[in-house]
Amino acid sequence: MEKKPEKVCERVFLIGGPDITSGQDCCVYLIDGGGDLALIDAGCGPSYKSLVANIIRLGFEPENLRSVILTHCHIDHAGGAGRFRADFGAALIARAEDAVPMESGDRLMTGAFLYGLKFGPLSIDRKLSLEQEEIEAGDLTLEALFTPGHSPGSLSLYIDIGGFRVLFGQDIHGPFHPDFGSDIEKWRSSMEKLLALDADILCEGHFGIYSPASAVRSYIEGYLERFCR
Repeated sequence: MEKKPEKVCERVFLIGGPDITSGQDCCVYLIDGGGDLALIDAGCGPSYKSLVANIIRLGFEPENLRSVILTHCHIDHAGGAGRFRADFGAALIARAEDAVPMESGDRLMTGAFLYGLKFGPLSIDRKLSLEQEEIEAGDLTLEALFTPGHSPGSLSLYIDIGGFRVLFGQDIHGPFHPDFGSDIEKWRSSMEKLLALDADILCEGHFGIYSPASAVRSYIEGYLERFCR
């Protein structure tokens, strides 16, 4: 039985993922900015209508979606993004490095070949290029960190809300492959950056939610131990 969308913490919701919308999807998170909404990632594409339905099931209006933040270029995270812009006018935000394969429709770098699908091309409205940048989501501010390794333009986000630091660290677990432009040394540095945040809650890309802070640290350190030590 598929799981229902769920509240992660105050103003953060899990609306998509392998057990919620499709086995092809990453975990998709909804941010309630006090009227304006933002999505973190958009799933593979075929489950788009299920994601929209889950936004409605939680009591929100998809017409209030202002942005879709893409943590990296892989199709399981970005394949549905274009539909959200076409239907609701949501701006697409990603790192400049990963905008390149999305805008060219690169089936290798986006991993689309693994799913037997085509990708895009998908134009990106805002291309991030600094080590850390702010993204407004209604009355909330997300901090976007450059965390390359899994892909050249991977990013992670965090927000302090309700007394908790919530980290959106998609695909901490990898995988790492030359076709993706992966770099294990850059990934290691990125993971050290995430550990320094001392997040209370981790919203991960495929395996769901980890908390408290000790569980978040253990999860990240476990992959560092596996791949780098």
